[in-house]
Amino acid sequence: MEEVDRTVRHLQEDANNYADPADRATQEEGFSLELRTRDRERKLLKKINETIEKIDEDDYGFCEACGVEIGIRCLEARPTATLCVDCKTLAELKEKQLGG
Repeated sequence: MEEVDRTVRHLQEDANNYADPADRATQEEGFSLELRTRDRERKLLKKINETIEKIDEDDYGFCEACGVEIGIRCLEARPTATLCVDCKTLAELKEKQLGG
């Protein structure tokens, strides 16, 4: 949350109206990158909070799609995982087929 506040201050205080289009584009790209980073952090924090809730409810470590236990190695690599390897692979294949 401190980073979010810092980003907002940065965007408000450091916004300059450069006459040179290249300078303006560079500044806008920097702002865009910073906003994307904060958005990724926001999404990760949401997943972490959901994972903590699952731990509290003794529902952590089970696939949301099929109910099978998610492997310990998968959880070690990605503690916020919600799908087992098989279901995640299937979801990625479906996404690739629909997106590509």
